[in-house]
Amino acid sequence: MIKAGIVGGAGYTAGELIRLIMNHPELTLDFVYSTSNAGNKLYKVHVDLLGDTEQEFTDTINPKVDVLFLCLGHGNSTAFLQKNIFSDTTKIIDLSNDFRLNADMVFEGKKFVYGLPEVSREEIKTANYIANPGCFATCIQFALLPLAKAKKLGNDIHINATTGATGAGVSPTETSHFPWRDNNFSVYKPFTHQHLGEIGETLDSLQESKTGELFFIPNRGNFSRGIFASVYTKFDGTLEEAKEIFTRFYADAPFVHITDAPVNMKQVVNTNKCAISLIKHGDQILIYSAIDNLLKGASGQAIQNMNLMFGFEETLGLNLKGSAF
Repeated sequence: MIKAGIVGGAGYTAGELIRLIMNHPELTLDFVYSTSNAGNKLYKVHVDLLGDTEQEFTDTINPKVDVLFLCLGHGNSTAFLQKNIFSDTTKIIDLSNDFRLNADMVFEGKKFVYGLPEVSREEIKTANYIANPGCFATCIQFALLPLAKAKKLGNDIHINATTGATGAGVSPTETSHFPWRDNNFSVYKPFTHQHLGEIGETLDSLQESKTGELFFIPNRGNFSRGIFASVYTKFDGTLEEAKEIFTRFYADAPFVHITDAPVNMKQVVNTNKCAISLIKHGDQILIYSAIDNLLKGASGQAIQNMNLMFGFEETLGLNLKGSAF
């Protein structure tokens, strides 16, 4: 059994990771590190684990754990790894944005690989350190990767995407407070969202040239989890040609599904899936993309990367049941 450790164990992504690790046939949960919850039962914080485990949070680490998942706030993974030394055989998967950009991928001799399996599957298989993509970045990239590979992204790209309240993290804020969020809708960080950098780098690398400018409007939705993105750009081709490009690109991607029917978030929430549909309007191609921000956008993708790193079946432990009603 592979021993897994989690650092930053009280947040939403850690809660999902705990559940996934406990139900993975090749993993055992060695420790869940949280200084603020040390000594508390896991189910006291992650209440969905009631009856599943008696394990407690700890304020000590096992430096020889086989795989370490960092579920820390952005900027904190770097500080944690500077203070805590792990074995050279410990594989690390970071869920923050500390190592996602090309300029940040080498840290103290460790080279982090951008962990988007649909693009970097072979590189991930031989990697020891993974920078797990952002949730918005994952959803949006799935709508654009095939077009970048086909070198069809020479024009401006317009993105409107909405995320649920869990995307803001577990600590309450003014805009995640229920009375504010319920029956409400808002825009934040228009044109400047932090995930634009990693999206642009991946698209440019696939197209092997500069893509069109990305105009991204992120929204807050009044639901708990999920991301729904609408992306459009100029496309000189038919709808059938676009569908062929997408179908061919995702032929070996077990979690990405192209459908002719309208996409909705309940198709993917509580799963590691991405659902995609396409519409052609004049010279514009419109792509809908939907994922669960905590699974395919975070913890599920982390387990998918871990499976590849250890030579397991890519889908192992990730055949999750969604809830469409």
